[in-house]
Amino acid sequence: MNAPAGEKSGIEVAVVTGLSGAGRSTAAKCLEDLGWFVVDNLPPELIATMVELGAQARGAITRVAVVMDVRSRAFTEDLAAVIKDLDARGYKPRVLFLEATDEVLIRRFESVRRGHPLQADGRLADGIEAERVLLTPLREEADLVLDTSALSVHQLRAKIEDTFGTESATRTRVTVLSFGYKYGLPMDSDLVMDVRFLPNPFWIPELREQTGLDGDVRNYVLSQEGAEEFLDRYHELLRLIGAGYRREGKRYLTLAVGCTGGKHRSVAISEELASRLAAEDGVAVKVVHRDLGRE
Repeated sequence: MNAPAGEKSGIEVAVVTGLSGAGRSTAAKCLEDLGWFVVDNLPPELIATMVELGAQARGAITRVAVVMDVRSRAFTEDLAAVIKDLDARGYKPRVLFLEATDEVLIRRFESVRRGHPLQADGRLADGIEAERVLLTPLREEADLVLDTSALSVHQLRAKIEDTFGTESATRTRVTVLSFGYKYGLPMDSDLVMDVRFLPNPFWIPELREQTGLDGDVRNYVLSQEGAEEFLDRYHELLRLIGAGYRREGKRYLTLAVGCTGGKHRSVAISEELASRLAAEDGVAVKVVHRDLGRE
């Protein structure tokens, strides 16, 4: 016997649909970034089974999003049946409907030189109108309708994050990566910080064999003239950059911190900077010491 709607826990279900060209692909990519398991154009008769399998995955899959469009000619009936079936099985899918004005949709199709899936031998506008009429009943039943006409890709992502994201999923994920210049620049770095202006503990005999993870080296590096001021100002700069990245939909940042060998100064500064960043809301920090132990 199926459980009443809303009783099954451990998995969320969303259905993404709407007008062709209104931003379904962007929505799907955003949901993937938020940790949703996204399925695009799975045969309708398999969707409920796929959700059931996800629910049985012992926590490996907790959020499933299904993307559907009019490539199925029985689209409205298919989607209505899917929603009804999921509801009967104890899931309560949220339906996101994306739309835009005819003028915007025509411009988008023309910019990529594609025809509309319902256009056939007619005009582009005819296909858009046919789809709009076809989807009217679904639009009226949607939990959230987003008009993307005046939205940039980043603004659309922000709206979807507000609706479907969790606090942890919408955090900016920062990797602070220490490295040694003599081993080469990290290829995946977004920003590079050069701390070779600080005195090198390598030349202090009692510190040479230690690393930036050791208290003596850390205290030596952070006590040098300019170190504290540099950290304060760079931290403030990162706040501005991070805010801009979030507005642009960028959620991952790799900050490389380099010294000569990647053993002392860069390690100590990376640890201190990561500690400061971790204290901020909306930021998740990981520290990687690429070249530690190579000497």
